[in-house]
Parts: sequence; structure tokens; C-alpha cells
Amino acid sequence: MSIVTPSYNQGQFIEETIRSVLLQGYPHLEYVVIDGGSSDNTLDVLRRYQDHLYWVSEPDRGQADAINKGLRMSQGEALAYLNSDDTYLPGSIRLVASYFRAHPDVGMVYGDCQVVDAQGKVLGLMRGHKFNLHRLIHRAEIIPQQATFWRREVVEQVGPFDTSLQYSMDYDFFIRVGRASLVVYIPPMLACFRMHGSSKTVYWEEKHWRETLAVSERYGMKPWTAWYWIRRLRHWGLRALPGPVQRWVRRRLGRPQDAHLLA
Repeated sequence: MSIVTPSYNQGQFIEETIRSVLLQGYPHLEYVVIDGGSSDNTLDVLRRYQDHLYWVSEPDRGQADAINKGLRMSQGEALAYLNSDDTYLPGSIRLVASYFRAHPDVGMVYGDCQVVDAQGKVLGLMRGHKFNLHRLIHRAEIIPQQATFWRREVVEQVGPFDTSLQYSMDYDFFIRVGRASLVVYIPPMLACFRMHGSSKTVYWEEKHWRETLAVSERYGMKPWTAWYWIRRLRHWGLRALPGPVQRWVRRRLGRPQDAHLLA
């Protein structure tokens, strides 16, 4: 199993991320951190753990480029990437590795994800659903990236992450994987997604939403389909509601209260 962490100026969180990987207790684990040339305390943290992971710090062409670089450097037959402000829950890697061994026909597997704030307080849950490629493309149904793992042969089949994308490279990759191999959702909670003011998901919410929509159109969602307009109405309509009503809608949708509807 190989885990890649793309990193850039997340020194306040990256040690917790690193420890969540190294303390999994899984014996066949390779960990690679690809840093984009951080100017904060990230490198100090990486040096403290350099006997337990491989890391490099140099300019790159963005998050997807860093992920691809790390995947090329890694040797594991099962792969994943974990951002430098997110964490794995205890036992997650062992559970996924066992699942892959028991189901050799499965190319990618994903579970559920907690949403936490900068201090680690749980804000809500990011739940997956039974995989459905049509719903993934047209509804942008959530696959929690932090809780997703795939086989190396899948990357060899569908290609690397698209470096032209800045926010939805995982969504694009998951669609390509779903078109080429068997994808399975499993119920366990596997990871934590940290929401804070400087995270891309929060800070660049509108750009993220627009890029996700463009990826959906890339794979077949057309302006004459119902979901093309539902997603626009859902995005703009929610933001027009009073705050208490927005929170009620988010609860009904099973979304964390401080999360944004990106689809």
C-alpha cells in the first residue's frame, strides 16, 4: 500500500496527517510526501519524520502534478492520496488492504468520511453511496476522496490525474476509473476531511463548483438534461435562502453544516 500526500504551506496540519498514516500499524506501507516548496514550517516537520517516509520539496504545477509525481515514485499495488490537512482514522489502511485481497476484481473502493474543523471538532459526515456512474456524472454524487483507494493497474489503465484541473481532478479521475473497472462503496468511516478557511474547497468554492460542472459536461451531461439545470438551481437557490433555512436543508441532505454544496 502506498499513500501520497501533496503538500504546500499546511505546516499547522501536516504533522497530524503524517501521524495518522504512520500510526496505522500496517506493515507493508509506503508513504510519500510531495511538497511544492513550502515557506512555512512544513519542511521542519518533514525532517522530523524523514526516517519513516520519503519526501521531496520542489516547485510543481499544482496539486494534480504533485499527486502524479508521488504515484510514479511509489511502489505499492494499492494506492491513495491524502491531502496535507486531512487524516485517516485508525485501522483504515488495514481494512482496505484486506478488502482488496478478498475482492481481486475490485479496482477502487471508498468509504465514509468525517468532516472536522481546524481544531478537529466533528462538524458532520460526508457519506458515500453505492457506486453509480450515471449519478456520479450527472448529479456529481459524492465519493469522499479522503476515503478512496485504488489499485495501481487502474492508473495504468485510465491514466494519471488531469493536471489541467485545479479543483476537481479527483472527480475526473473517479469517473474515468468508474468507466473502466469495478468500483465499490463500503460503509466504514475511513478518514477525516478538514474544513478551514484556507482549504481549497472552502476558499475557492465557486471555482470548484464551476470546474466540477465542466467535468460533468466533459463526460456527457448536456444542457437539455434535467440535472444540468437542477444543479444550477440547487447551487444558487441554496445561497439565496436565509441562514437557518440553509442549515435545515444541509441537515436534510446529510451535509455538514459548514460544508458547501459543490455539485
